Amino acid sequence: MSESSHQTVQLRHGSHASPARGACVIELASMLAGERFSDHPRAVCPVLAGFLRSYNDLMPEEQLGELYPCAAMVVGTASSASVRRQRARRLLTWAGRPARRSLVLRVGPWDPTVLPAARRAVQLDPAVRRTRVMELLEELAAMGRHSAVPAAPVARGERESASIDADVHALT
Repeated sequence: MSESSHQTVQLRHGSHASPARGACVIELASMLAGERFSDHPRAVCPVLAGFLRSYNDLMPEEQLGELYPCAAMVVGTASSASVRRQRARRLLTWAGRPARRSLVLRVGPWDPTVLPAARRAVQLDPAVRRTRVMELLEELAAMGRHSAVPAAPVARGERESASIDADVHALT
C-alpha cells in the first residue's frame, strides 16, 4: 500500500495509527503542520482541536469531506492559556450555553466545554453548517493572532512603529 499524504488521506471517524488507515481532521492538521502524525499537534490550539475532534466523530461519515478546509484553518492557532479560555467561552456561548467565568480546561475526548458546540454544529442544516462552522473557526483563530510573532526579523525602527500601530489598534 502506498503512503498517504495530506493530499490523498481520507477523513474518517476516530484516531488512526497512520494516514494509510485514514485520518481525523486534526490528524490531517498535524500532517499540514509538518509534525508527526497525531491528533494532538503542537501547532493547533487544544480547544480548537477538541472541538474539531468531537465534530469529526459526530459528523455522518459521508459528510466528513466538508472538514478538509478546517484542518488548514487551525494550523498555527496554538496560543496562551488566556486565549484558550477565551476560545472555550466563545464555543460555549455559540452552543447556547452560559460562558462560565472560571474554566478548567482539560480538553480531552468528549470534553464538556467543547462537546456542546460540536453537537450544535452537527445539528445545523447541512446547507448552512459548513459556512457557520468556518465562520466560527475564523473567529476563534483570530482571537490569538494579535499575539503572533512576526515571521521575519524586524529592524529596530520598524519594531517601534509596529508597536505604536498595535497600541493604536488596541485602543480602537
